[in-house]
Amino acid sequence: MEKLARDAYEKGSFNGTWLFAENGEIVSKGALGFRDAENKLPMREDTVFEMASVTKMFTAAAVMLLAREGKLALDDQYTQYFPDYPYPGVTVRHLLTHTSGMPDDFETAAWVCPAWENEKRIPPCSEILRFIKDSGEEASHAPGETFEYTDIGYCLLANLVEKLSGVRFEDFLRKNIFEPAGMKDSDIYHTRRDGRPSDRFARNMVLEDDIYVPSDVSKLTAPYVIGSDGLNGCDYLYTTVFDMLAWDRSPREEKVLTREEQSIMYTPVKLLSGEDYADGDGESYGFGWGIARDGEHGLIVSHSGGMPGLETYFEHFVDEDRTLVLLCCREYTDVRAFAGFWNGMKAIVRGEEAEPVVSIEDIAVKDPDKSKWESYCGRYEHPEDADFIIDEVFMQDGVLWAKAILSGEDYDDQGEVSFRLYPVGENEFGRKRGMLRLKFGDGCLMFDDFTCKKL
Repeated sequence: MEKLARDAYEKGSFNGTWLFAENGEIVSKGALGFRDAENKLPMREDTVFEMASVTKMFTAAAVMLLAREGKLALDDQYTQYFPDYPYPGVTVRHLLTHTSGMPDDFETAAWVCPAWENEKRIPPCSEILRFIKDSGEEASHAPGETFEYTDIGYCLLANLVEKLSGVRFEDFLRKNIFEPAGMKDSDIYHTRRDGRPSDRFARNMVLEDDIYVPSDVSKLTAPYVIGSDGLNGCDYLYTTVFDMLAWDRSPREEKVLTREEQSIMYTPVKLLSGEDYADGDGESYGFGWGIARDGEHGLIVSHSGGMPGLETYFEHFVDEDRTLVLLCCREYTDVRAFAGFWNGMKAIVRGEEAEPVVSIEDIAVKDPDKSKWESYCGRYEHPEDADFIIDEVFMQDGVLWAKAILSGEDYDDQGEVSFRLYPVGENEFGRKRGMLRLKFGDGCLMFDDFTCKKL
C-alpha cells in the first residue's frame, strides 16, 4: 500500500492519507504530500479532511436515531413536517435512498453560486426549501420510480433533523454520533464561512494555470465551494483516518446503531418496479451507503465523496472485519495513475494483487511517427447530445493538442478546454486528465461511440 501511494504521489495523483485495518488492528497507514497549496505544511497522519458525500452515512444515522425515538417514521411524507415542500408523496425513505423524484436538473450550484457571486453571502441550509419552491420545477418522475443521486435531498434531511431534535444539526451529530463512537477529532465545520480551527485541516487544492491553489481561491471553483459552505447533510463532516476507524468499530460494537437498524440501512432500495436498484457495476444503495455483495467477502458497504480538489472513500466490510479509508486533498494530474492507486488499494484489502500505478507518460509511444499528424489538424463535426465534444485538433510545439467542449454535470471544468494528446498506438491518442481514447481515421476521428467527420 505504501508503494502504491508513493508511486501515485510521484505521478501527481495522490496527496493525502490512508488507513487499512483488519480485526480492528491497523495493517497499513500513512501520509504523503502537503496539506496546503504552498507546500509548507507536510501531510500528517492525523490531518483533518473534509469528507464530502461520505457525510451522508452520518446524516442517515441521525435520521435512524430520530426514528428510534419515535419522532418520525421512515415512510412519513416530508410535507408532514415541511408543508411548503412542493412534491407530495415524497417520504423520508425516498430522500434517504435518492428516489424522491425531485427534478433531475436541480443543482446546488444554481442556488449557492449566485448568492455568493452577486450578494457575497453564503446561504444557510434553511433556505433550500425556498429555492426548491421558487424554482417552480415539476417532478421528473414519481417518488420511488427511479434512483437519481442528489445532494439536495440530504440537505432536506439535515433540516428535518434540526426541526425534530430542536438543536443544530452539528450539535445533534456531535452528541449522538461522534462522541459515542469515540470520534475525537470529528465535527461538522463550515471552514469557508467560519474559518479553519487549526492548520491540521487540509485545504482542497485545484490546478489553475498549472499552479495549485486552494479550491476556495480558484476563479473557477470558488463560487461553488464558498457558496455551498452553509449547507448541511450532504457534506461538511471533517475528520481523520483514525476517527473513521473508530466509526468502523462503532457499528460492530453497536455504540450508535443497533444491528437491526444497520440492517435496514444496508438494504438495497426497491424501486416501484419491484426491482432492487443497481448501477452499472451492480452496486445498490441503501440509507447513505453504497451496497455490494462479494462472493468471497460478503456484504460490503461504502461511500465516496468529492469536491473540487478533494476525493474521499470509506469502505466497511460487514461480514469480514476490514475497513479502508482513502483521503486525498489535491487534484490529480493523471487520471490513470489516480485510478490505479484507488483500485490497487481496494484490491489489496481484498487479498488481491494490485496492478502497478501507470500514467499516460508510461504508456505513451516514446518515439512516435509524426508524419500524419498535420493531416489530423482541423475542426470536426459535433455529435448530437454529447457532453464531451472534440471541436478542433491542432499542433503546438511539435505535439498534437485537442480543444474540447465540456457540458455535462460530470465535468467540473465545463466550457472549452485544451489538452495535449499523447500517442498510445497507431493513429491512437490518450488524454492525461481523462480516460479518453481518440483514434484518427480517413477524414474522421473516433472517440467513445462517436465517429466525427473532419470539416
